[in-house]
Amino acid sequence: MGKRVMMGFWAFGLIVLLMSSAKTVHGITCGGALIALQPCLSFLVGIDPSPDASCCQAVASINQQANTKEIRQQLCQCFKQSGSSFGVQPEKAKQIPDLCHVQVPVPIDPNVDCST
Repeated sequence: MGKRVMMGFWAFGLIVLLMSSAKTVHGITCGGALIALQPCLSFLVGIDPSPDASCCQAVASINQQANTKEIRQQLCQCFKQSGSSFGVQPEKAKQIPDLCHVQVPVPIDPNVDCST
């Protein structure tokens, strides 16, 4: 693995530790969502050409759990804040719903307004 990827994994671990005490909404935390999405990281940073089955399962699971506006807002903010720390390429993140065949109610875009 390259140095950039290793730094991304290190940053991922640090963020998860810092967020493990984050506000919980119906059992979903930012840190928990980030851990669940770990199988997507190699795709999101541009290493893998497509997300694998475990990534798509994680996306579908989180999408199913994000069943209220409050949860979606919390996760939206979480992903916006965390994405750049991991070196996530916004273009890759935008592709995940289509590639995983998951309809998400919130656009995957770093410029989305999470409050709406």
